[in-house]
Amino acid sequence: MTSSPLLRCRDLTLALDGVPRLMGILNVTDDSFFDGGRHLALGAALVRARQLVAEGADLLDIGGQSTRPGYMEITAAEEILRTVPVIRALAAEFPALPLSVDTYKPEVAAAALDAGAHLLNDIHGLQGPGGPELARLAVRTGAAVVLMHNDPALRELPPDADPIPSVLSWLQRSLDLAAAAGLPADRIVLDPGIGFGKTQPQNLALLARLEALHALGQPLLLGVSRKSVIAHACPGLAPEDRLEGTLALTALAVRQGVQLHRVHDVQANQRVVRMALVWREAAERAAPSL
Repeated sequence: MTSSPLLRCRDLTLALDGVPRLMGILNVTDDSFFDGGRHLALGAALVRARQLVAEGADLLDIGGQSTRPGYMEITAAEEILRTVPVIRALAAEFPALPLSVDTYKPEVAAAALDAGAHLLNDIHGLQGPGGPELARLAVRTGAAVVLMHNDPALRELPPDADPIPSVLSWLQRSLDLAAAAGLPADRIVLDPGIGFGKTQPQNLALLARLEALHALGQPLLLGVSRKSVIAHACPGLAPEDRLEGTLALTALAVRQGVQLHRVHDVQANQRVVRMALVWREAAERAAPSL
């Protein structure tokens, strides 16, 4: 199965059949694992957003609720106070730039969409308590959705079990929920959810076989930027020292056809994406014909 060459998100479209796209991370939080607190103030958030755009971000993902391991949940009201002013300002300044809101709370999603957001990034893949309302919001407003795999039951598999079938089955349930709500396929992106509900060996197994997820027929988004999976391979590395590991995983994901990459460091990843794309195209030309 092949995914649509276009991602439709309200009044904007994002082509996905050429150079892989970069989603710049904008955390307006006080406790995110890498940059928590740096961009909590509106002014600092806008400065950071402009930097990400200048470096080549194709879209931005704005999050007010940290979901790092051991995170503390904040109220929807607090999340709205953090995210909505940023989204409103960015929608006015960059009207052609798709804006994603990283939330699983319908109240936050509704406020963000009213402020000008174009995508809903749900870490529970519509399978959380707010999933039905998030799906209805997307259908009603024309927003796109990112459906992320996040199934703690995966950890219960035997250590040597292949996680791919379980991940495919879980994501298919998310796609079925989206379809039942009336959400068109050209407004859906899938995220394997590296670091969510998985052991480190399972994270690595997924990264090694991302191409298997293309069987679901939707564009793929990968979010591995500076995550602990890198420290698992390179023990002792703090988040600020994980750029090289991030870039290696981006290159491998491009080789496997991943269309969207959620990153903190846009410029460095952009250079790697272009090199990896040339490498992939050269490998495809060199492959013997059957």
